[in-house]
Amino acid sequence: MQASADIKALPRQFLPKDFAVTNWEALEPYFKNLLDRALDSPQALEAWLKDSSELEAVISEDACWRQIKMTCDTENKSLEEAFVFFVTQVQPKIQPYADKLNRKLIECPFTAELDKQKYFTYLRSVKKSIDLFREENIPLQSELSVLGQQFGVISGKMTVEVDGKDYTLQQAAKFLESHDRSLRESVYRKINERRLADKDALNDLYSQLVQKRQQVAANAGFANYRDYKFVDMGRFDYSKEDCFAFHESVKQYVLPLVDKIYEGKKKKLGLETLRPWDLEAEPAGTQPLRPFQTGEELLNKSIACFEQIRPFFADCLRRMNEMHRFDLESRKGKAPGGYNCPLAETGAPFIFMNAAGQMSDVTTMVHEGGHAVHSFLAHPLELSAFKEYPMEIAEVASMAMELFSMDYWDTFFTSADDLKRAKEHQLERVITIFPWIATIDKFQHWVYEHPAHTVQEREKAWMDVLGEFSSSVIDFSGLENYRRYNWQRQLHLFEVPFYYIEYGIAQLGAIGFWKQFKQNKEQALNNYVGALSLGGTATLPNLYERAGLKFNFGADNIRQLMDFVDGELKSLIG
Repeated sequence: MQASADIKALPRQFLPKDFAVTNWEALEPYFKNLLDRALDSPQALEAWLKDSSELEAVISEDACWRQIKMTCDTENKSLEEAFVFFVTQVQPKIQPYADKLNRKLIECPFTAELDKQKYFTYLRSVKKSIDLFREENIPLQSELSVLGQQFGVISGKMTVEVDGKDYTLQQAAKFLESHDRSLRESVYRKINERRLADKDALNDLYSQLVQKRQQVAANAGFANYRDYKFVDMGRFDYSKEDCFAFHESVKQYVLPLVDKIYEGKKKKLGLETLRPWDLEAEPAGTQPLRPFQTGEELLNKSIACFEQIRPFFADCLRRMNEMHRFDLESRKGKAPGGYNCPLAETGAPFIFMNAAGQMSDVTTMVHEGGHAVHSFLAHPLELSAFKEYPMEIAEVASMAMELFSMDYWDTFFTSADDLKRAKEHQLERVITIFPWIATIDKFQHWVYEHPAHTVQEREKAWMDVLGEFSSSVIDFSGLENYRRYNWQRQLHLFEVPFYYIEYGIAQLGAIGFWKQFKQNKEQALNNYVGALSLGGTATLPNLYERAGLKFNFGADNIRQLMDFVDGELKSLIG
């Protein structure tokens, strides 16, 4: 199948073309139709599946737009109310019907006649949903959806003043690249002091989330929320023990490379001690990388970059731009972070980020662009459920694009020296991100293994885990109060619990892809497109196999891939 960026909204056969989700009363007749319909032949079953899929796509896209609009403007109460209305008044009514429809599918005698290869992962997921469904969890899950969004509301209000001007925390971060060390320290402290101002609100929010999540797990018969969530996320191909082994491998094979990078940074800056506000700085006389100035420029340069990798990738971004699917620049009142949100019915996703003109924004843009390409490639699949691919392959799509795109960053940098520095920055980040991934993941295991913990116990556990994965080269003395609450900047803990180790697993896959790319660009890109076009219709190991990769995040694989990146970094620096 030839990939095309000329994406088309799915034609409606079941719902009226002008139907919009307004309230439950308007939606319920379509659920009743599906529930009451006779499935008396394989053809009837397939038609029923397509109608179910259409209904899912319409509801999913509506819910996504409510969330997108709210994160773009956290200060607009009507947008927040529209989101809250959906998760409290509509979604809870859908869930009992969804469970009944799942059971109807599994109990249908013709389900056994469906193409086993195509439907295996979908039916496995349906059975898992049936096993986990509990009526008493519906209101809890609704409350969790509303609570989780409060992180963005609290964080979206955070600004600091530098030289008499207000900046979002994302915008203020560019001062950490300044040659003026005292300015760097001042801004670092201002950012952290501003976070501390809301530490109690975020602690209270997190405590509520943990308590309610634990109740969801207990209702479903699990000892803790971690065990529940592993099943809920469909982690069929690895266990918590694999995660623990990953943590240890990061300590053994990655931390020494991180220390080496920071030793180099300290030497380059001519410092006796390296402090946290020095990590993004360059030596005097070297200007910070400024790859773009506006969101529009970032998008245009990204399109030009993608064009050189494969024109289809650039076409995806162009199509999204035509459909107004970007909100790129940081501003007050906008939720933090960045994401690519697939839109199930119209197909072209939405990219949200907080660009402030820094090198890290280029990385974010090409990362989210990789996710966007994945959305385009999976859109032609027949059912909405087929497009629900595992996060461990979704993040390969995005992280591999970061590495594929490096050789074409001349669209952002006209100077050869700046291009080299940008690549060095990227390869260092490929290595230095692993300890933070391990830190966040290991902390979550502790949190949900000890759900009745106090705030003080949580602080101690965080500091213990943080200490395990912190570089010995960076001097953190006197900054313990900031570090104690460092976890509060990680939105995944609040909004998408246990979604973080995927970045580590996928980074290994992305490095494997990059090795392929360096050996044979076209073959690597064909593998990339081929794997991502499968959506979620294959198991995780099979998706990796189609990509020409091994699904393996064991110690030996980590060591080999880290050696490869370290070697590439050495040859770049010379």
